[in-house]
Amino acid sequence: MILITGHVILTPAHRERMIALGAEHSARSRAEPGCLAHNCHIDVENPDRLMFVEEWESVDAVRAHFALPASRAFVADMRALSPASPVIRIHAAEDITATLMG
Repeated sequence: MILITGHVILTPAHRERMIALGAEHSARSRAEPGCLAHNCHIDVENPDRLMFVEEWESVDAVRAHFALPASRAFVADMRALSPASPVIRIHAAEDITATLMG
């Protein structure tokens, strides 16, 4: 599984628009092949940070997601509206829940 985390800083002037864009992007992404989960959240410790948590079946699914015009437009919009560049981290992950909790 591929785990992606990221965030973008919200600005007061564009806050509601940025949240709406994030929610739309997550909903659109969940419909893509290979997407296991894609959600955005307001950081409870920093309400000016919009967080993203994604789970994908494979690197190929992530590549296809990033190649979509809608994904590229989303990142461009967020860059234009935020005072700082979006942050993204991509990890190869293994579910070890049963090992730790079993």
